[in-house]
Amino acid sequence: MSTALVTGGSSGIGLAFAHALAARGDDLVLVARDAARLEEAAQQLRARHRVGVETLSADLTAEEGIRAVEAFIDAHEIDTLVNNAGFAAHTDLLEADWTAQAAALNAMALAVLVLSGAAARQMAGRGAGEIINVSSINALIDADVYSATKRWVIGYTEALAGRLTGTGVHATVVLPGWVRTNYHAAAGMRRPHLPGWAWTSPEQVASEALAAAAAGRVQVTPKTIWKVAGWMLRHGPAWLPRRVAAGVRRGHDRQGAR
Repeated sequence: MSTALVTGGSSGIGLAFAHALAARGDDLVLVARDAARLEEAAQQLRARHRVGVETLSADLTAEEGIRAVEAFIDAHEIDTLVNNAGFAAHTDLLEADWTAQAAALNAMALAVLVLSGAAARQMAGRGAGEIINVSSINALIDADVYSATKRWVIGYTEALAGRLTGTGVHATVVLPGWVRTNYHAAAGMRRPHLPGWAWTSPEQVASEALAAAAAGRVQVTPKTIWKVAGWMLRHGPAWLPRRVAAGVRRGHDRQGAR
C-alpha cells in the first residue's frame, strides 16, 4: 500500500489531490493548520474511499511547523509528496512590516525545499517515488511576493528533477491558472470576474498533475486556456507579463482600499 502526504490537504486543490490519491488506493497523511478542518476532511475521505487517513496539524509559516512535518517524513515511508500549502501573499513590496511576506516565503518556499528534500532522500533510497509542487501561472508575471515565490518553486522543481535523474524518483511542478477554491475568500479578496469557461476545477488540477508525474513530466499547466496564456507570457513580447503584472497589482490595491 502506498502512502501520500499532502500539505494544505484540508480544502481546495489539496483536498482534490487527496481524493484523487485515495481513489487510486493510496493511504493519506493530510497536513494543515486547522485540526478541526483536517479531521472533517479525513472523515470524508475515509468514508468515500475506505483508505487510511492520518492528520498532522502544523503551521508551515513557522519553522517549527516545517521541522515537525520533516520529522514525520523522516520517520515514515512516503511514496508521494504533494507540496500544496499556500495562501494569497499580495502585500505591497514596500510595506515596512514584512512578517506576512516572511510567512509566505516559509510556507511556499522553505517548506517546499525542506519537505521535498526529506522525501527525496528516502524515495531515492528505495528507487521510487514522486514529488509534486504546486506553483501558479502567476509565477510568470512577477507581480508581488506571491508570484516571485511561485516562480522560485518552478526553478527549484526543475533543479530537483535534474538531481533525481536516474534515481527512479520524479519531481513535477504544476502551474494552475484561476481555480475555483476559497483562496480569494480566505484572503478577504473578491474573486476575479472571469467567464465560467476560464476557471479550472481543483479536480482537474490534481488529475493533470498526477498524470504528468506518472509520465515523468517536469512541468504541467492544466486547461488549454492557461497553457496558451503560459506560452504567451514566456514567449510573447517582453512587455506582456509586465503589463499583466501591473493590472494584477492595481486589482489588489483596489481590493485593499475597500
